[in-house]
Amino acid sequence: MSGRVYVVGVGMTKFEKPGRRDGWDYPHMAKESGTNALTDAGIGFDQVQAAYVGYVYGESTSGQRAVYELGMTGIPVVNVNNNCATGSTALYLAAESIRGGRADCALALGFEKMKPGSLGMMYEDREQPMMRHIAALAEISEVLFPPAPWMFGAAGREHMRLYGSTAEQFAKIGYKNHKHSVNNPYAQFQDEYTLEQIQQSRMVYDPLTKLQCSPTSDGSGAAILASEAFVERHDLAARAVEIVGQAMTTDFASTFDGTAKNLVGFDMSRQAARQVYDQSGLGPEHFQVIELHDCFSANELLTYEALGLCAEGEGGKLVDNNETTYGGRWVVNPSGGLISKGHPLGATGLAQCAELTWQLRGTAAKRQVDNVTAALQHNIGLGGAAVVTAYQLADR
Repeated sequence: MSGRVYVVGVGMTKFEKPGRRDGWDYPHMAKESGTNALTDAGIGFDQVQAAYVGYVYGESTSGQRAVYELGMTGIPVVNVNNNCATGSTALYLAAESIRGGRADCALALGFEKMKPGSLGMMYEDREQPMMRHIAALAEISEVLFPPAPWMFGAAGREHMRLYGSTAEQFAKIGYKNHKHSVNNPYAQFQDEYTLEQIQQSRMVYDPLTKLQCSPTSDGSGAAILASEAFVERHDLAARAVEIVGQAMTTDFASTFDGTAKNLVGFDMSRQAARQVYDQSGLGPEHFQVIELHDCFSANELLTYEALGLCAEGEGGKLVDNNETTYGGRWVVNPSGGLISKGHPLGATGLAQCAELTWQLRGTAAKRQVDNVTAALQHNIGLGGAAVVTAYQLADR
């Protein structure tokens, strides 16, 4: 048993505005993305030995209900909820089952059926998991609800104060990601905007305008993971993408060091990236394409620095020099990212996996990045979890 893990099939639905498709419930979403992933892998559901299913808003065992649309074979189905990192946590757990020899083939599935508008609390009679983070940020920033744009906006303001980054640089990230999404048929939005339109859209929390914020979305994503022996046995090497590094971190003591950036996951992301670089032997310079968690434009800029694409404080320079789009050193979020592709929480990490798999295979159509040999994925959830994954094509 080699412990190597391969993505052999991916699938996703188009991400949609909540409620846009009448009668489109999560079992329908899961059936569509899961069937697409199985078809992509060229295998039947009867060959899947375990399933890890992510969603944030749903009843217990919704994962089983979703998987039953693909088949009922008695395999273990594990329900996963890890805030906005839920999809990549399902991916991580499926990969762990392969690495540990508990399965030769596993399904990672994620979906979300959301409500329009800002995210709200489901339960008001118990401690909220983010209250410690919110209280800590309230000590260094004015308080605004809903909390998500306030928290990431405060981190953006902190960066502006410490390093001189500008509101225009954050707006340029929104401009880039909307421009990228024009070529993504799976994206919730496929509209290109001028920089001025990005800047003049409704202010959500200064410096973040509406077109720099990810929307709520309905949708699903799926990936089929397999062991080296399974890949060889089923002659899948030609389409297989290897996970060459993967790490998941949760909050460190540094989260509460008095900075806004760490309250929104900067150090979690940095530590996970370092682990992945150590595992894979790759560094930031080896990747051509990156899908990262741009829930707000401020977080994309912060994540450039957390992933080591540049030194702390220099993310704005990457933006101004067009280093994170086509023609630059990296193409970041060719899918349009969360800002434009959409953000159905349980599906986001698996949609990132699908995009990078297509990029490595050279099948991303108009979004295709030139000469891709390695790809990097980053997905976070406040409260907290960060998952970073590195991919390369399987040895032929």
